[in-house]
Amino acid sequence: MTDRLFLLNPDWHDDDGGPWFCPAGAFVEGVLAFYPALKSHLDITRLDHPRPRPPVIEAVGEAHQSCPILVLDGAFDWPDAETSAATGRRFLQDHAIIPYLAARYGIGRPHP
Repeated sequence: MTDRLFLLNPDWHDDDGGPWFCPAGAFVEGVLAFYPALKSHLDITRLDHPRPRPPVIEAVGEAHQSCPILVLDGAFDWPDAETSAATGRRFLQDHAIIPYLAARYGIGRPHP
């Protein structure tokens, strides 16, 4: 098992209009572009915007469908990770993902 990253595809529409993209997802996509070798360490799934999002629900439960989300493989302890009450899996969301990736895979960290 590897760390599993879920990202939203861009250019969706909703009741407020569109096309939209996810700002936190764009941040993670930017880091993946800076460090392309990182992609070989992650199982990356890109999803369309509408809910429900079955692959995310299967991994961490219905309560945590927001993306980006990184479901940890458990091989690297990370104290800031949340634990899904539904599945017991540990995960990170949004900007909390990058510090973990930096610590585990040796990429750069965002400047404070």
